[in-house]
Amino acid sequence: MLADVLAYLRCPVCHDRLAQSGPAVRCPRGHTYDVARQGYVALATRVTHHGDDAAMVAARERLLASGAYDFLDAAIVAATPGHEGLVIDAGAGTGHHLATVLDARPGSVGLALDVSKPALRRAARCHPRAGAVLADTWRRLPVADRVAAVVLNVFAPRNGAEFARVLRRDGVLVVVTPAREHLAELTGALRPVRVDPDKERRVDATLSRWFRPEDRRRVRHRMELGRDQVAALVAMGPGARHATPAEVAAALADLPEPATVTAVVDVRRYRPR
Repeated sequence: MLADVLAYLRCPVCHDRLAQSGPAVRCPRGHTYDVARQGYVALATRVTHHGDDAAMVAARERLLASGAYDFLDAAIVAATPGHEGLVIDAGAGTGHHLATVLDARPGSVGLALDVSKPALRRAARCHPRAGAVLADTWRRLPVADRVAAVVLNVFAPRNGAEFARVLRRDGVLVVVTPAREHLAELTGALRPVRVDPDKERRVDATLSRWFRPEDRRRVRHRMELGRDQVAALVAMGPGARHATPAEVAAALADLPEPATVTAVVDVRRYRPR
């Protein structure tokens, strides 16, 4: 619920505290933000992009609900510290990974940040101890200084300066990125956007001013996916915008069922400098 995280939120205009005011939240200077009927609040003065559309979000929800990425949930939970506190998921999507971490940390509360309204409608109800906020990760986050025990960043944009500002001195940043071989069995219309072979170096370089690496684990997981799962996997990512529905349908028809697809991801843990 939004009430669980309200004390950690700040006005995006003046950075003052926020309090509930009927169907809205308001700072002492009178800046007011309506709470959507789905439970999230928009705390962004402007956004640089609009995130995933409704079809992409629905596809992601289908795939995650199928259990195909349970291996990734386990790796994320293993990378988070044992102590309790605020868990922020920056670029949270539906809030699925955040909810998994909260299940493993019964004394924690969660904050899902995203720019996608279709994603936030789901994230707002992803867990009883989670709240959801529309916020642009590329800009200043509407969060107080040094309040988060954990910041999650799973397949999402990274803002090292802001992650460092909101993270406690003893907190951790967990970053998940695809490796070059991720989903390599999918080709043509089924292959998501290809991963930059220099991505590993670039991720560390963009964070090195504020964070020191503490641990990195490369996770390989062989998945046996039905065609519906492969279709959801393709539709939930940016690659969905690079092929027509007819091209995707033709490629799916040529797949064996189940199809063997290997996920290869890097799970990194960082500490503030």
